[in-house]
Amino acid sequence: MLSQDHLLQLFKETRADSEMICSFLETEDYVVQPIVDVSPPKWHLGHTTWFFEEFVLKEYSKDHKLFDQNTAYVFNSYYESVGDKVIRTNRGNLSRPTVAWIYEFRRYVTNKIIDLLTNEKLSNKALEVVEIGCHHEKQHQELLYTDIKYILGNNPLFPKYNNEFEENPVQDFERKWIDITEGIYEIGHKSDDFCYDNEKGVHKTYLCDFSISNKLVTNKEYIEFINAGGYEDVLLWHAEAWDWVNENKIDKPSYWHKIDGEWYQYTLQGLVKLDPEAPVTHISYYEAFAYAQWKGMRLPTEEEWETAQDKFEWGSRWEWTESAYSPYPNYHKPDGALGEYNGKFMVNQKVLRGASVATSRDHTRPTYRNFFHPQLRWQFTGFRLVK
Repeated sequence: MLSQDHLLQLFKETRADSEMICSFLETEDYVVQPIVDVSPPKWHLGHTTWFFEEFVLKEYSKDHKLFDQNTAYVFNSYYESVGDKVIRTNRGNLSRPTVAWIYEFRRYVTNKIIDLLTNEKLSNKALEVVEIGCHHEKQHQELLYTDIKYILGNNPLFPKYNNEFEENPVQDFERKWIDITEGIYEIGHKSDDFCYDNEKGVHKTYLCDFSISNKLVTNKEYIEFINAGGYEDVLLWHAEAWDWVNENKIDKPSYWHKIDGEWYQYTLQGLVKLDPEAPVTHISYYEAFAYAQWKGMRLPTEEEWETAQDKFEWGSRWEWTESAYSPYPNYHKPDGALGEYNGKFMVNQKVLRGASVATSRDHTRPTYRNFFHPQLRWQFTGFRLVK
C-alpha cells in the first residue's frame, strides 16, 4: 500500500523542482519552440498541471471545478482518448495563455492536490495515479533542461542558463572491459518500488559471452572518428542513417562548434572549450552505431546492459542500445487513457538505458527503459561499446 504522507511530500518536492528549473528563465524564454521535438517551457508547466487535473482531480475529487475549460485542449500531449488538442508543432505559437496565467493554473491545481492528499483517504488506485503523475512531471523536468538548452543553444548569442548546471562529469578512471559469461539471466523490474508498465514482466533471457566497457566513449575518442573521416565513409552507416547525414549535413555532435581550429561546446553554462575527457553527448543512435562499426565493435543490447550495469558507473548519459523498443513477454497495457503512456510507442524506436545529468532526483533505476527515434540527439545521449 502506498503511503499517502510519502506521496504528499513527493508531490510537493516535484512541483517545486519544476519551478526551480524555470526560475533562471526570462519571460521570453518560456514561449520559444524552435523544432517540433522541443516544447516551450511554459507548455511543460501547463501540461504537467493538466495531467494532475485530468487524471486525479476530475476522477477522485468531489465537485472539482476546472480552472479553465480550455486547459485540456491546450495542454493535452498525445492522449487521443481524452479529446482534441493543439497540434504539437503549434505549441510555440501560443502567446496566450500567458506565463503568469500558467503559474496561476499550477497554484490552483497544486493546492487542490495537496488538499486532497491531506484531507481525503484515497484508494490505492488513486494514489498510484498521483505517483505516476509525479514521475511523469520528473520526466518533463528532464525535458525542460534539454528543451531550454536547445532554445538557448540555437540563439546566436549562446546565452547562459546558469553557472551551476554541470553537464560534463569526467569518468576519471582507466578503461577496462567487463566480461560477462554466457548464460541465462533475469531481466525486468523486481521490487515494489515505482516503475513504468514497460519495465514489468520479469523474464529470462539468454546471453552469449560478451565484454562491455566500464567507460562511456569520450569526446577525445569521438574526435578521432571525425578526423578519420567517419562522417564521409558510407560503409559505416545504415542506409537510412546515411540519408540522414547527407540531407542534414551532419558532421559532428549537436552543440559542437569549431572556432579558430579548436572545438567548443555549447553548455547550459554557455559556450566553453570542449573537454576531451568528458563523455560525448548529444549523439544519435545512427552516430553511435557508425562509431562502433568504425571501432570494429558494437552497442550493447538492453538485456546485456541491464545484466552488467552493477559492474560499471552509469548515470551521466542516456546510453543508446542496439535493442528495438518493444514489449516484454506478458506485457499488459493499462486500461484507459493511461494505457497510451508507453505501449503505443513500441515501434520504430531504440531503447536507451541509464540516466543523464538532467534526470531528476529519485527517478533512476537500472530497469528504466527510455526510448527515442534513432535520429534524435537533443537529449543528453551517449554510448558505451561491447566486444
